[in-house]
Amino acid sequence: MADIESYGSALGAIPGSHPYPRTSRYHDAEIGIHRQEDGTEVRYAKRRLLPPLDAQETQDHVVGAGERPDLLAQRFFGDPGQWWRIADANPVLDPRELTDEAGRVVEVPFAGGLPRGDRRV
Repeated sequence: MADIESYGSALGAIPGSHPYPRTSRYHDAEIGIHRQEDGTEVRYAKRRLLPPLDAQETQDHVVGAGERPDLLAQRFFGDPGQWWRIADANPVLDPRELTDEAGRVVEVPFAGGLPRGDRRV
């Protein structure tokens, strides 16, 4: 029986390929490789360190009752899967903190997007 190459290994062999879709917060993240004691390689997305956004790059939004990060992403970007853009613009560890209290003001990046390549440190 032929050896079956894992999806991650096969993808890594394709020049220019990336394991995350273009809409993912990790798409432009640098991929690291950790080699285990048995020689197995484990790929991982390296930590993203983001500088704070300028006021010209965001707009304020006052959170209403019942709002969630995915609902805000649908409203502002037309895609609930883009909630991470709002999380990236605000200093929270858990995205649920963004909307857990009505009246909280959160920064929402403008829909034009952040210059992805310039956001990594």
